[in-house]
Amino acid sequence: MYIKTATTIEEQIAKLRKRGLTISDEDKAKEILSDIGYYRLGFYWFPYEKGYPKKNKRNHQFVPGAKFEDAVALYYFDNDLRNILAPYLHRIEVSFRTSIIYIVSNHYKKNPTWFADPKIIESGFIADLPRFYSDIRKNEAIKRHHQKYINDIYAPAWKSLEYMTFGNMLYLFENIKDESVKEAIRKKFNVSNLEAFISQMRTIRTIRNVCAHGHNLFDLKFHTPIKVGELKGLNAMQRSTISGGLIVIVSILKSISENRSKELVAKINGLLTAAEFASLQTIISRISITPAKSKK
Repeated sequence: MYIKTATTIEEQIAKLRKRGLTISDEDKAKEILSDIGYYRLGFYWFPYEKGYPKKNKRNHQFVPGAKFEDAVALYYFDNDLRNILAPYLHRIEVSFRTSIIYIVSNHYKKNPTWFADPKIIESGFIADLPRFYSDIRKNEAIKRHHQKYINDIYAPAWKSLEYMTFGNMLYLFENIKDESVKEAIRKKFNVSNLEAFISQMRTIRTIRNVCAHGHNLFDLKFHTPIKVGELKGLNAMQRSTISGGLIVIVSILKSISENRSKELVAKINGLLTAAEFASLQTIISRISITPAKSKK
């Protein structure tokens, strides 16, 4: 049985050179591999392999002229894109959370813990709620609530849901039984139908998680294509890649703050045009924040 073994940085450099990657400054390459790591950086020299984007049966051979610094530049481009998106994704998450808390809590005024009520929420979420709440209860504000109100199983929605993860908030939203309540939230974000809204929020959740965990964005592929709703200009490629995700973020953000949406567009365009190497421009040319209408 073949067993992969750990390699030293010197062995990693030798392996990359044998596969055809040009490394002009070995000392700098050692510094970068020690800092970023061979495996993580591998996602960024993958586009310079002959077999890209095929992931099966890779021989890891590089195209002629591929350079180590090209992969490093792509890594830092991706890092900059994540850093640009982070505060705007947070803005969307806060607005989505606030909308659910405000709209649903006012719809069920006499039930401050409506998120735990099986008449309001589907059974699947109710079954998972104790597990979610065990983490929520670790927060100091929730601890204080239960110290004061010792008979409460849950703190009111406007307290509890502030500490629920974005993914679980979306899960909660999807499990609200009353469609009219969900529609009221959907309308706030100017998405044309509920199915498209859920799809777009799932897309934002995926990108948010990628950013939070430092994974690669530039060639992100969605397992399920984005449902376009009002974004009718998205073509098939954009609906399954980061380009479509960026367009969704810009659109949802616009419903919250047109100024912040314009600001994000300017920052992304600035990053795209500032890319240092020609080889990098070839890769990021696939990224766009402008819908490209499908050919009929």
